[in-house]
Amino acid sequence: MPDDRRYTYEIRDLIEILFDKLSFIELKRSYGQSIVTGFARIEGKTFGVLASDCKFLGGAIDSEAADKAAQFFDLCNDHGINMISLVDTPGFMVGPDSEEEGAVRIMSKLFESSSRFKNFLIAIFIRKAYGLGAQAIVGGSLHRPTFSCAWPSGEFGGMGIEGAVKLGYRKELEAIDDVEERNNLFNKLVEKMYEAGQAIQAATFLEIDAVIDPAKSRETILKVIK
Repeated sequence: MPDDRRYTYEIRDLIEILFDKLSFIELKRSYGQSIVTGFARIEGKTFGVLASDCKFLGGAIDSEAADKAAQFFDLCNDHGINMISLVDTPGFMVGPDSEEEGAVRIMSKLFESSSRFKNFLIAIFIRKAYGLGAQAIVGGSLHRPTFSCAWPSGEFGGMGIEGAVKLGYRKELEAIDDVEERNNLFNKLVEKMYEAGQAIQAATFLEIDAVIDPAKSRETILKVIK
């Protein structure tokens, strides 16, 4: 994982580390690319794997990704397959293009499918977990996972930090004429909100069972499923 939260990483490499070697079988790789779906094994036990891919749209869930995730929840639910969700998303993709694609209808379908999921569900919050998008891919609510944990790099909030600062502190930022000074204030406010939303802080008031050492992720999963 990169030290800088703005940098991307290869989610499939992480999947290969967490699960049994060469056991991951990916589904629909070229469709809804900000979400990775497939099946993998841990100690020979099969799980459905749903993971954010920050290399595509920064992990934001667009209409295709929402549809892909909804279908995968239904598939695993219908066949009694337990799931592990690896979360790193700034939330749902919004804007005119999303609206034209019927985003509200499709994203609502994801909530319906994930909230119907009745099997064992583990959520691991790797980095970003913002807004309704993050909730949608862990069963419709942070209450839903059978077990949920976050890496220390996890960050939580109602919306992406940068967007929240731009909206919440718009008057303060617009009041500063000097561009460099304005950017400095913006960066300070982002850092302040980031610290408030870090996993170790969020765990005190959100429904997260633990903040874990990333190196012990597989060990943690094994303890939970046993």
